[in-house]
Formats: sequence, C-alpha cells, structure tokens
Amino acid sequence: MTNQLDKKSQAWSALFSEPMSELVKRYTASVFFDKRLWQADIQGSLAHAEMLATQNIIGASDLADIQRGMAQITQEIETGAFEWKLDLEDVHLNIEARLTQLVGDAGKRLHTGRSRNDQVATDVRLWLRSEMDLIIDLLADLQKSLVDVAEQNVDVILPGFTHLQVAQPVSFAHHLLAYVEMFSRDAERMVDVRRRTNRLPLGSAALAGTTYPLDRERVARTLGMVDEAGNPQVCQNSLDGVSDRDFAIEFTAAASLCMVHISRFSEELILWMSQNFGFVRIADRFTTGSSIMPQKKNPDVPELARGKTGRVVGHLMGLITLMKGQPLAYNKDNQEDKEPLFDTVDTLKDTLRIFSEMVGGQVNPATGQKEGGITVNAAAMEAAVKKGYATATDLADYLVKKGLPFRDAHEVVAHAVKTAQGLGVDLSELPLETLQKFDSRIEADVFGPLSLQGSLNARNTLGGTAPAQVRLQIARHRVRLG
Repeated sequence: MTNQLDKKSQAWSALFSEPMSELVKRYTASVFFDKRLWQADIQGSLAHAEMLATQNIIGASDLADIQRGMAQITQEIETGAFEWKLDLEDVHLNIEARLTQLVGDAGKRLHTGRSRNDQVATDVRLWLRSEMDLIIDLLADLQKSLVDVAEQNVDVILPGFTHLQVAQPVSFAHHLLAYVEMFSRDAERMVDVRRRTNRLPLGSAALAGTTYPLDRERVARTLGMVDEAGNPQVCQNSLDGVSDRDFAIEFTAAASLCMVHISRFSEELILWMSQNFGFVRIADRFTTGSSIMPQKKNPDVPELARGKTGRVVGHLMGLITLMKGQPLAYNKDNQEDKEPLFDTVDTLKDTLRIFSEMVGGQVNPATGQKEGGITVNAAAMEAAVKKGYATATDLADYLVKKGLPFRDAHEVVAHAVKTAQGLGVDLSELPLETLQKFDSRIEADVFGPLSLQGSLNARNTLGGTAPAQVRLQIARHRVRLG
C-alpha cells in the first residue's frame, strides 16, 4: 500500500516496482530552487489550456476549471500558503498536483500535448525574458547616474593613463562617459539576447512533437513571443526546442561582459579612493571600517563586485561545459542550468542597483534632491596630472604644426621633459628661453597648448575629450536614455 501511494505521487511511476530512494529523491529534486519559475509556469499553462480549448482538445468547462484553479494557486503562492513538496520533484509537478487536487480531471487534462521537457524550456524562457527587461532598465539607471556625475564634472581634469602611467589630461566627465558607452553596449546585447530567448518551445512535447492538433503560433501570440512586427516566434524543430540552452548561455555571456565592465570601473574606484590617489570619495554607506585600524574606510562594494565578476564568469564556463557533451534531445543534465542562471541574474541585478545608487546617490524624500554618490576631488586630480608631464604630446603636436616632422618633434620633447624632470618642474613652468634651446620654432604661444585646459580644448574632434565634445556626448546620452 505504501508503494502504491508513493508511486501515485509521481507522474511517471506506474512502470516502476519500487519507490525512489530518499537519497536519489533529494539528489534529483529541483523544487526548492526552480519554484521561482512558478509565475512563468502558470502563465505558460494558461496559454496552453486556452489553446487546447480553442482547438477542441479539452472542453470549455475544463478550461474554466483550470483558470479557476490556477487563480487559487497563484493566491496561495503569493500569500505563502502553498505547500511545496519534495516528493513532487519540481515546480511543474507541484503546481499540476495542486491543480488536480482543486479541480479534478481538468487538471489532469492540462498536460495534453506537452511534456515537462518543453514545459520547462518555455518556463525558463518566459522567466528570463522578464528578468532581462528589468536588467535593461537597471542598465539605463546606471548610465543615467554616470551621465549625471559627468555633467557636473565636464571641466574637471583627470590624468588619463596608459600602462597606469600618466599619459594625457582628460575630462573626468569624458572618462565616466567611457563606461556609459560600455553599459549601453551591454543593454544592446541584452535586447539582442532577449529576441532569441523570446521563442516558444511549447508544443515540441518530449522531443518529437505531438499527435494533437496544437496551434503553437496562437500560444506564442498569447505569451507575447512575437517579433517586432507581431509575428509569432516558435521553435521550428522539436528536438532543438526541448534541448536548446543557447539562450541561457548567451545571457550569461552578456551578463559576464557587463560584470567585467563593472569590475573595471570597480578597480578604478578602488584606486581613486586610496590615499595615494584621493581622487574621489563614495558615501560611507558603501564602505566598511577595519576591526583593528580605526582610520580606514574600505571600498567593500567595488571590491565585492570585482570578486562577483569571477563568480558570474564561472557560471558561464559551467553552462558551456554542461552543454558540450549532450546528445539530442533532453537530458537530466539540463536541470543544472537553473542555479547558475538564477544566481547570474540575481548577482547582476543587485550589482547594477547598488552601483547606480553608489555613483549617483539617492533621492532625499524631503528635498527631492539626490544626495550621496561620488564626491570628486578636482584639486587632487589636477595635481596628479601635473606630476606626469601629461602635455608632452601637445608640445610635440605644436612643433609638428610649426613644420617639424613628428619623429623629430618627439625627440625634442623628450629632451625638454628630461630637463624639466631635472629641475623638478612641469613643462609649462620651463622659461621660454629654455624651451627655445630645444627648438627655435618654439614661441610665446606655446604656453597655451602646454596648459591642461589648452590640451583638453585642442582635442575638439568627435569622440575627443574637449569639453565642447563632452557636452555634446552628454546631450546625446540624455536623448538616448530619455
């Protein structure tokens, strides 16, 4: 009697002569992590049921019972009253069993023309589509925060580095806008991945399609799985439909690249916040202290984001490895796609939210103004620029415009820098007479190009660091981001 009861708790167990081992049950169950798919599961089931009724595969009364039962299950899950059972393995069987308990045979008829193989593939796509919509919005929020800070610091001069050596002066705003470009590409990638994710596997059944006269395109339209023109998007091969996880790998790849951009920004924030740089300060709520050194404020958020990047990239490697040896069609291996995918989504969303606030601050309800965020030390930045002879290239360009070949100009400026280093002064602080010893073409107008602001203003080409160009880029991003 016990065996009969155990077998009835499983959708596939009539063939088997003994119940599943408790160890195997725990090892193979996914309900305690895949239950987050419940909304997508119900959404897909309702669309499937409506199509079955339209095709006269189930009756109108069955559809009404299924809709009523699903409404009650939704209410139970939202209020925490739903009992998730390990014996029922996953989110799909838990919901189906409760539906059958509530509405009887109509609940059993819901599974007509589908398998858990195409059901889970559909659920994950629906869930991920919704999560990507949130991520795209969060990427826009972070870009807006960066643009806000950039707009306030167009004329602030930062040392631009190559090889972490002072190279040329740049606008701090221009530097921040480089990250805006990166995150805008991340958003574009998410939109592109969403398009390929938004295709319907349901109706592929276990692997070979079904004998029932399904209208798969109707289900796709109901679920919003359509292209820009409103055409239904349906997986065209049943074997591929149930076994494909390219969309999950593509998303995790896009998420990894986004986290890499976050990590690069984090590394700069960590450097800029250190006492050796002192370029910026972030609000105290994003830092921690030391248990032994009372003077310290540690940049824990950027450091942890840098670490979490490795975690997300690891999930990408795991998913690629998961798929590499699988024959067609569905295999139980694919149960292992969910935890890394779920964790990637959670990590990316949390990181984007916290960085948006850490960069741009948060709105004070009393004043309606943003407070906190990045505080810029413009004086420290400018002092750092002057340590590295950042306008040396400008002196070379000056000589080229006077007729000297660039390679010769490069050699002249190297001698001038060496002299300035020996005297402990900047190039702009060398007397005109000293500069003229290196080349007679140098005249009094040289000090304009040798100034930091002159260097910035001279780079007034599309994509350059001149404040006029930076303001144009800020305006472009404002329009783009709305």
